[in-house]
Amino acid sequence: MNQTLGWTLAIGLMLVGLAGTVLPALPGTVFILAGVVLAAWLGDFQQITAWAVGACAVLTVVSFALDYAAGVMGARRVNASKDAIIGAAVGTVVGVAMGLVGVLFMPLVGAAVGEYIARRDQKNAVKVGVATWLGTMVGLVAKVVIAFMMLGIFAVALWW
Repeated sequence: MNQTLGWTLAIGLMLVGLAGTVLPALPGTVFILAGVVLAAWLGDFQQITAWAVGACAVLTVVSFALDYAAGVMGARRVNASKDAIIGAAVGTVVGVAMGLVGVLFMPLVGAAVGEYIARRDQKNAVKVGVATWLGTMVGLVAKVVIAFMMLGIFAVALWW
């Protein structure tokens, strides 16, 4: 593979990955990891070593675990029903089609609607929706932090 084309693709994958940390349709840290692996491969793992790639791979797994756990923990903290958790997941999928505002707020709406259907308690439904949303936002922030950690590992490996 041409070095210029390869590096352009690797950097492009990392940039798409960075965008993917806030867009649920894209597995952001996976794209960043793919860019790091490609860059490491282009340099025969000399500058960007297997250790750097391994650290990024571990962070990718951690980001998925945190992303899943944060929303669920927010919902469970207020004893959300199974319907609320399903509603949050449906809200997330629907939100993707609505753009950034949908991505940010449809999980809240989905969780609240699911909770209301399950228990017919409007006050509790709002509480569950907000708690689920807060958990989701904590997961989003954690994912962004992890993405920048991965990019930092890449940059240190490349220039150190």
